[in-house]
Amino acid sequence: MSTSTTPRPLRVAIVGAGPAGVYAADILTKSQGVQGGDFTVSIDLFDRYPAPYGLIRYGVAPDHPRIKGIVGALHKVLDRGDIRFLGNVEYGRDLTLADLRRHYDAVIFATGAIRDAGLDIPGIGFEGSFGGADFVSWYDGHPDVAREWPLDASQIAVVGNGNVALDVARMLSKHAEDLLATEIPENVYEGLKQSPVTDVHVFGRRGPAQVKFTPLELRELSHSRDVDIVLYPEDFDFDAASEAQIASNNQTKTMVKTLTNWLVEHEPGNASRRLHLHFLHSPVEILDSPEAPGKVAGIRFERTELTGDGAVRGTGEFVDYPVQAVYRAVGYFGSELPDIAFDEARGVIPNAGGRIVEAGGAPVPGLYCTGWIKRGPVGLIGHTKGDALETIGFLLEDRLNLPGAQEPSEAAVTDLLEQRSVEYTTWEGWLKLDAHELQLGADFASSDPTHTGLVRERIKVVPRADMVAVSRGE
Repeated sequence: MSTSTTPRPLRVAIVGAGPAGVYAADILTKSQGVQGGDFTVSIDLFDRYPAPYGLIRYGVAPDHPRIKGIVGALHKVLDRGDIRFLGNVEYGRDLTLADLRRHYDAVIFATGAIRDAGLDIPGIGFEGSFGGADFVSWYDGHPDVAREWPLDASQIAVVGNGNVALDVARMLSKHAEDLLATEIPENVYEGLKQSPVTDVHVFGRRGPAQVKFTPLELRELSHSRDVDIVLYPEDFDFDAASEAQIASNNQTKTMVKTLTNWLVEHEPGNASRRLHLHFLHSPVEILDSPEAPGKVAGIRFERTELTGDGAVRGTGEFVDYPVQAVYRAVGYFGSELPDIAFDEARGVIPNAGGRIVEAGGAPVPGLYCTGWIKRGPVGLIGHTKGDALETIGFLLEDRLNLPGAQEPSEAAVTDLLEQRSVEYTTWEGWLKLDAHELQLGADFASSDPTHTGLVRERIKVVPRADMVAVSRGE
């Protein structure tokens, strides 16, 4: 008489509960019994924040309801109950790599990129010079940033021509009252309401056909009340590469057509605020003044020209703009993780298709990465799904040769967190916090008679301690 034992589930830890982490968990769950034979998986999804969704919650402007619709898809994945969410757990502090190795067969890092990429020009460290990603974290109610933000400039420069640059510019130029219907935190609303801003200038190094933002982001600029969009004929130039891009790429064609129409049709109005779009400007130096040394008083650019292949070169012509604040929005950059190799130049974990590799290029058994920490902060949601699919494919290929967990039970991990007094949050806790934020939004009109009838989708809870207390029912 023969007996058979059911093999234990493959235990996988995913560090990072943004889109990259959730998609990896979803793909791995759906791979059970499909790829590589009959097996089951048990997945724990960790995040350093008490709430899930990563940059969708803390990196997307609050007036982006369509983009935030991604949350609905992520919610469905986590609400199935076959993936365990453990929030308010920081890798490297609450759990080490050795801990994860002991409790899981494989570990996937999906920690993204949250830092600002550098802009190496003189004056970048002056008072009034900010990182765009830092500003995004503030207006999105990130639990680990200060509640206050210095909003005392009337003229502002935003350096960059991607979606983050447009988000930053739109949030700086938009009237705070027009953001009340969103999930904007109360401290952010109060800060923006006091802003004396009149002019926000967005600068790109190349031409209109080379911008990195999307048609959706561009169109949203025109929806801001009492904000004029200002463009300049001398900034519109198209070389052979530009014309080829316009002819072959519908997105580029749409954006160039929109910008050209605005240039021709938009007469400066009587709006109290203006949003200026500049092209063919390369930042050279942030300026201060003798009266206020070390404080932003302007920014200098060199005018550029297209070289025929879509690149640009300097013309030797310099132009100064008087501004009191400069925001660099030239991209995100990944952060190094304890005990994991890191590429300082690219801001990513060295990897081969998602397999984390050693200095010599050999894969580290059982360690993987996906998302922006794998490929760098480029691409949209579709790229993130493709990343996850590639990484999970290699994990499944390695499945039978993984090191193996020493303590694979699900209870062992939460027992360890409790022994270390980590106030971890769960999916059920997120549902409590989610309902609490929605209720705060619903209660807003009745608590503020000056906004009777205003419907707010939610009011985001900002302090980490408050998020944890609501999530844990405390």
